[in-house]
Amino acid sequence: MSEYLFVYGTLRQHAPRRAAGNRCYQLLQQYASLVGLGGLQAKLYLVDYYPGAVPSNDPAWQVVGEVYQLAKAANLLTELDAYEECGPGFASPTEYLRLKQPVTLQNGAAVTAWVYVYNRATDDLKPILSGDFTLAGN
Repeated sequence: MSEYLFVYGTLRQHAPRRAAGNRCYQLLQQYASLVGLGGLQAKLYLVDYYPGAVPSNDPAWQVVGEVYQLAKAANLLTELDAYEECGPGFASPTEYLRLKQPVTLQNGAAVTAWVYVYNRATDDLKPILSGDFTLAGN
């Protein structure tokens, strides 16, 4: 069964990123295949130089991202968990949780993909109303 990953922030193709993000982006290119653009029903916030997506019950909120099919899911996800500072070895509550979420591809097909979901309060964060981090002017 195929494993998918939805990325909406610094791991997107044309997103601004720092050194650790560059390394993880290269791993993503090496161990995954881009399926295409997709949408996640969530609200997007600017956390710092990076975004955080919080799932929403409101279908008007859509986060734009890229969907990848993973070739070596376990190895890649372990590296990405370290990049996102979530999972074993990180103090709870972590900033992100890696959860399976429904994602709609550009062609209308639906897949279940791993998504790093923001796991902190958003009261003081600026929403990215377009839902697209690459258009947020970071």
